[in-house]
Amino acid sequence: MPQKNISRIKENLKQHHLFSRLTELQLDRVYQHCQLHKLDDGQILFNQTEEVTAFYMVLKGKMKLFRLSPDGQEKIIEIIKSGEVFAEALMFSDQTDYPVSSAALSATEVISIDAKHFKNMLWDSTDTCLLLLGDMSFRLRKLINEIDTLTLHSGTCRVASYLVQEISEDKNEFELDMAKNIIAARLSIKPETFSRIIKRLKNQGILSINGNSVIIHDLEALKEQSII
Repeated sequence: MPQKNISRIKENLKQHHLFSRLTELQLDRVYQHCQLHKLDDGQILFNQTEEVTAFYMVLKGKMKLFRLSPDGQEKIIEIIKSGEVFAEALMFSDQTDYPVSSAALSATEVISIDAKHFKNMLWDSTDTCLLLLGDMSFRLRKLINEIDTLTLHSGTCRVASYLVQEISEDKNEFELDMAKNIIAARLSIKPETFSRIIKRLKNQGILSINGNSVIIHDLEALKEQSII
Protein backbone atom coordinates (compact mmCIF):
# COMPACT_ATOMS: atom_id res chain seq x y z
CA MET A 1 0.00 0.00 0.00
CA PRO A 2 1.39 3.48 -0.87
CA GLN A 3 2.91 5.37 2.07
CA LYS A 4 0.40 8.23 1.70
CA ASN A 5 -2.47 5.76 2.20
CA ILE A 6 -0.77 4.28 5.27
CA SER A 7 -0.38 7.74 6.83
CA ARG A 8 -3.96 8.71 5.96
CA ILE A 9 -5.41 5.56 7.49
CA LYS A 10 -3.41 5.98 10.70
CA GLU A 11 -4.44 9.63 11.02
CA ASN A 12 -8.11 8.72 10.53
CA LEU A 13 -7.84 5.99 13.16
CA LYS A 14 -6.34 8.45 15.66
CA GLN A 15 -9.23 10.87 15.16
CA HIS A 16 -11.84 8.33 16.25
CA HIS A 17 -12.25 8.09 20.03
CA LEU A 18 -12.14 4.28 19.87
CA PHE A 19 -8.48 4.42 18.81
CA SER A 20 -7.47 7.76 20.32
CA ARG A 21 -5.86 6.32 23.46
CA LEU A 22 -3.91 3.55 21.77
CA THR A 23 -0.14 3.74 21.95
CA GLU A 24 1.80 4.04 18.70
CA LEU A 25 2.73 0.38 19.05
CA GLN A 26 -0.90 -0.64 19.48
CA LEU A 27 -1.93 1.58 16.56
CA ASP A 28 0.68 -0.12 14.40
CA ARG A 29 -0.72 -3.50 15.45
CA VAL A 30 -4.22 -2.38 14.46
CA TYR A 31 -2.98 -1.08 11.11
CA GLN A 32 -1.21 -4.36 10.36
CA HIS A 33 -4.62 -6.04 10.43
CA CYS A 34 -6.48 -3.38 8.41
CA GLN A 35 -7.60 -3.55 4.82
CA LEU A 36 -8.73 -0.69 2.58
CA HIS A 37 -11.92 -1.22 0.55
CA LYS A 38 -12.94 1.14 -2.26
CA LEU A 39 -16.62 0.74 -3.07
CA ASP A 40 -18.77 2.08 -5.90
CA ASP A 41 -22.23 3.52 -5.27
CA GLY A 42 -24.52 0.61 -4.38
CA GLN A 43 -21.71 -1.93 -3.95
CA ILE A 44 -22.19 -4.46 -1.14
CA LEU A 45 -19.51 -4.66 1.58
CA PHE A 46 -20.99 -7.65 3.39
CA ASN A 47 -24.30 -9.48 3.37
CA GLN A 48 -26.59 -10.42 6.20
CA THR A 49 -25.69 -13.93 7.55
CA GLU A 50 -22.04 -13.70 6.38
CA GLU A 51 -19.50 -14.69 9.03
CA VAL A 52 -18.28 -11.83 11.24
CA THR A 53 -14.57 -11.31 10.67
CA ALA A 54 -14.10 -7.55 11.00
CA PHE A 55 -15.55 -4.25 12.02
CA TYR A 56 -15.30 -1.12 9.90
CA MET A 57 -14.56 2.60 9.75
CA VAL A 58 -15.74 4.86 6.93
CA LEU A 59 -12.93 7.07 5.62
CA LYS A 60 -14.93 8.74 2.86
CA GLY A 61 -18.54 8.56 1.68
CA LYS A 62 -21.52 6.87 3.36
CA MET A 63 -22.72 3.33 4.07
CA LYS A 64 -26.19 2.00 4.77
CA LEU A 65 -26.91 -0.92 7.08
CA PHE A 66 -30.10 -2.70 6.09
CA ARG A 67 -32.15 -5.86 6.36
CA LEU A 68 -34.40 -7.51 3.79
CA SER A 69 -37.85 -8.72 4.73
CA PRO A 70 -39.07 -12.13 3.49
CA ASP A 71 -40.88 -10.35 0.63
CA GLY A 72 -37.71 -8.52 -0.41
CA GLN A 73 -38.50 -5.12 1.11
CA GLU A 74 -35.43 -3.23 2.28
CA LYS A 75 -35.40 -1.68 5.75
CA ILE A 76 -32.55 0.76 6.39
CA ILE A 77 -31.33 0.34 9.97
CA GLU A 78 -28.64 3.00 10.06
CA ILE A 79 -26.66 5.40 7.88
CA ILE A 80 -22.92 5.46 8.62
CA LYS A 81 -21.05 8.61 7.61
CA SER A 82 -17.38 9.50 7.18
CA GLY A 83 -15.38 9.07 10.39
CA GLU A 84 -17.84 6.64 11.99
CA VAL A 85 -17.29 3.01 13.01
CA PHE A 86 -19.79 0.17 12.65
CA ALA A 87 -20.16 -3.54 13.53
CA GLU A 88 -17.75 -3.12 16.46
CA ALA A 89 -20.21 -4.49 19.05
CA LEU A 90 -20.25 -7.87 17.30
CA MET A 91 -16.78 -8.58 18.73
CA PHE A 92 -18.49 -9.32 22.05
CA SER A 93 -21.56 -11.11 20.76
CA ASP A 94 -22.16 -14.83 20.55
CA GLN A 95 -23.65 -14.13 17.14
CA THR A 96 -21.23 -15.35 14.48
CA ASP A 97 -23.03 -13.80 11.48
CA TYR A 98 -23.68 -10.19 10.52
CA PRO A 99 -27.31 -9.35 11.42
CA VAL A 100 -27.53 -6.78 8.61
CA SER A 101 -26.15 -6.16 5.14
CA SER A 102 -24.10 -3.09 4.26
CA ALA A 103 -23.75 -1.19 0.98
CA ALA A 104 -22.20 2.08 -0.19
CA LEU A 105 -24.47 5.07 -0.78
CA SER A 106 -21.84 6.81 -2.90
CA ALA A 107 -18.24 6.23 -3.94
CA THR A 108 -16.94 5.19 -0.52
CA GLU A 109 -13.69 4.16 1.15
CA VAL A 110 -13.86 1.86 4.17
CA ILE A 111 -11.20 0.20 6.25
CA SER A 112 -11.86 -3.18 7.82
CA ILE A 113 -10.24 -4.03 11.15
CA ASP A 114 -9.72 -7.65 12.14
CA ALA A 115 -12.19 -8.21 14.98
CA LYS A 116 -10.46 -11.18 16.62
CA HIS A 117 -7.08 -9.46 16.71
CA PHE A 118 -8.51 -6.20 18.04
CA LYS A 119 -10.45 -8.03 20.76
CA ASN A 120 -7.27 -9.76 21.88
CA MET A 121 -5.43 -6.45 21.93
CA LEU A 122 -8.02 -4.94 24.29
CA TRP A 123 -6.45 -6.93 27.11
CA ASP A 124 -3.56 -4.44 26.91
CA SER A 125 -5.71 -1.29 26.99
CA THR A 126 -8.23 -0.68 29.78
CA ASP A 127 -8.84 2.85 28.45
CA THR A 128 -9.88 1.52 25.06
CA CYS A 129 -12.19 -1.05 26.69
CA LEU A 130 -13.98 1.73 28.55
CA LEU A 131 -14.23 3.85 25.41
CA LEU A 132 -15.67 0.91 23.50
CA LEU A 133 -18.26 0.31 26.22
CA GLY A 134 -19.21 3.98 26.08
CA ASP A 135 -19.46 3.84 22.30
CA MET A 136 -21.76 0.81 22.39
CA SER A 137 -23.88 2.37 25.14
CA PHE A 138 -24.31 5.53 23.06
CA ARG A 139 -25.24 3.45 20.00
CA LEU A 140 -27.82 1.53 22.04
CA ARG A 141 -29.42 4.73 23.37
CA LYS A 142 -29.47 6.15 19.86
CA LEU A 143 -31.23 3.07 18.48
CA ILE A 144 -33.78 3.09 21.32
CA ASN A 145 -34.54 6.74 20.60
CA GLU A 146 -34.96 5.92 16.92
CA ILE A 147 -37.36 3.08 17.74
CA ASP A 148 -39.42 5.55 19.78
CA THR A 149 -39.32 8.01 16.89
CA LEU A 150 -40.50 5.44 14.36
CA THR A 151 -43.25 3.95 16.51
CA LEU A 152 -44.61 6.90 18.49
CA HIS A 153 -44.44 9.88 16.13
CA SER A 154 -46.01 10.89 12.83
CA GLY A 155 -44.24 11.14 9.50
CA THR A 156 -44.29 14.93 9.75
CA CYS A 157 -42.57 14.79 13.15
CA ARG A 158 -39.89 12.47 11.79
CA VAL A 159 -39.17 14.64 8.75
CA ALA A 160 -39.12 17.85 10.81
CA SER A 161 -36.78 16.24 13.36
CA TYR A 162 -34.45 15.06 10.62
CA LEU A 163 -34.29 18.58 9.13
CA VAL A 164 -33.64 20.17 12.53
CA GLN A 165 -30.74 17.78 13.11
CA GLU A 166 -29.21 18.71 9.75
CA ILE A 167 -29.08 22.44 10.51
CA SER A 168 -25.78 23.84 11.78
CA GLU A 169 -25.73 26.45 14.52
CA ASP A 170 -24.63 29.34 12.28
CA LYS A 171 -26.45 28.55 9.03
CA ASN A 172 -30.05 28.12 7.96
CA GLU A 173 -29.14 26.45 4.66
CA PHE A 174 -27.79 22.96 4.00
CA GLU A 175 -27.58 20.27 1.32
CA LEU A 176 -29.39 16.96 1.56
CA ASP A 177 -26.43 14.58 1.37
CA MET A 178 -28.47 11.52 0.43
CA ALA A 179 -31.09 10.72 -2.17
CA LYS A 180 -34.58 11.60 -0.96
CA ASN A 181 -35.77 8.01 -1.31
CA ILE A 182 -32.93 6.91 1.03
CA ILE A 183 -33.90 9.56 3.59
CA ALA A 184 -37.52 8.46 3.34
CA ALA A 185 -36.57 4.82 3.86
CA ARG A 186 -34.46 5.76 6.89
CA LEU A 187 -37.48 7.56 8.35
CA SER A 188 -39.77 4.59 7.54
CA ILE A 189 -42.03 6.57 5.23
CA LYS A 190 -42.71 6.26 1.52
CA PRO A 191 -40.85 8.61 -0.87
CA GLU A 192 -44.14 10.19 -1.95
CA THR A 193 -45.04 10.83 1.71
CA PHE A 194 -41.66 12.51 2.25
CA SER A 195 -42.25 14.74 -0.79
CA ARG A 196 -45.77 15.58 0.40
CA ILE A 197 -44.52 16.60 3.86
CA ILE A 198 -41.75 18.74 2.37
CA LYS A 199 -44.30 20.43 0.10
CA ARG A 200 -46.58 21.13 3.08
CA LEU A 201 -43.70 22.68 5.06
CA LYS A 202 -42.83 24.75 2.00
CA ASN A 203 -46.42 25.97 1.62
CA GLN A 204 -46.41 26.97 5.28
CA GLY A 205 -43.39 29.19 4.63
CA ILE A 206 -41.20 27.13 6.97
CA LEU A 207 -38.66 26.18 4.31
CA SER A 208 -37.83 26.33 0.64
CA ILE A 209 -36.04 23.68 -1.37
CA ASN A 210 -34.29 23.74 -4.72
CA GLY A 211 -32.92 20.39 -5.81
CA ASN A 212 -30.99 19.18 -2.75
CA SER A 213 -30.52 22.66 -1.28
CA VAL A 214 -32.76 23.38 1.72
CA ILE A 215 -33.27 26.82 3.31
CA ILE A 216 -35.04 27.01 6.67
CA HIS A 217 -37.03 30.25 7.01
CA ASP A 218 -38.74 29.58 10.34
CA LEU A 219 -36.70 27.31 12.60
CA GLU A 220 -39.00 27.68 15.59
CA ALA A 221 -42.01 26.60 13.54
CA LEU A 222 -40.02 23.61 12.26
CA LYS A 223 -39.04 22.64 15.82
CA GLU A 224 -42.69 22.84 16.87
CA GLN A 225 -43.48 20.13 14.32
CA SER A 226 -40.49 18.00 15.31
CA ILE A 227 -39.98 15.77 18.34
CA ILE A 228 -36.80 17.52 19.46
